[in-house]
Amino acid sequence: MRRSFACIITFLLFLSALTCFAQQTYVSRYDAFSGYSFLSTPKMNLFENGFNQQFGINVRTWLALGGDFSVFNGSTTLTTNQLNPTLVNGLIEKYGQYFPPGYKLQSPYGATTYTFAAGPQFNIRKLKGITFFVRPGLGGLHQSVSLHPTDPLTTKIVAGLLGTSMSKSDTVLFYGFGGGMDFNASKHVAFRVAADFVHYDVFSNLLNGGENTVRFSVGPSFRFGENIVRK
Repeated sequence: MRRSFACIITFLLFLSALTCFAQQTYVSRYDAFSGYSFLSTPKMNLFENGFNQQFGINVRTWLALGGDFSVFNGSTTLTTNQLNPTLVNGLIEKYGQYFPPGYKLQSPYGATTYTFAAGPQFNIRKLKGITFFVRPGLGGLHQSVSLHPTDPLTTKIVAGLLGTSMSKSDTVLFYGFGGGMDFNASKHVAFRVAADFVHYDVFSNLLNGGENTVRFSVGPSFRFGENIVRK
């Protein structure tokens, strides 16, 4: 741990030294990003693959305004530990007499998740080769799930909760923060690495509280338009 801490401090000091003579002199008006992304929700044991797209307008060298869209798909298993305790107690009261010994009420399901957001991004352009950025996370999340019970009793319970389609969707707000860095290959192309941490409360009438999620994105970023750096 001490060695790792010393390496981090050394690296930060090295970056600080570089900022003295390697600041950026070209900042484009527009920025567009598209790349691979994944969404991880540990509480639900759900991992979803997808893509992320962003578009921004640099109104200052340190401030951009833009929009963000992403879509993901994944699958996992829904268990009673993830459900609202009141709901679970009601199911046990209604169906418990039919549970065979050792029976576990659970069902595989597939999920499709969309996120959309808009707002500011704050850029740090002290290094010529790297642009650091941070941003608040505030937007909307839409998730659709489709359950696939594997036995008749679970099928009956799921149909009673969700209907014969055995699917459900919900749209909620999320909040959090994010950040990352662009590795500037040229004036017009960079490679972006970013992570966002958000909280939301989807399917609040079924699940046991809100969820914390991390989104990780990597891919190319393209810059175009006039240079906004004041000479």
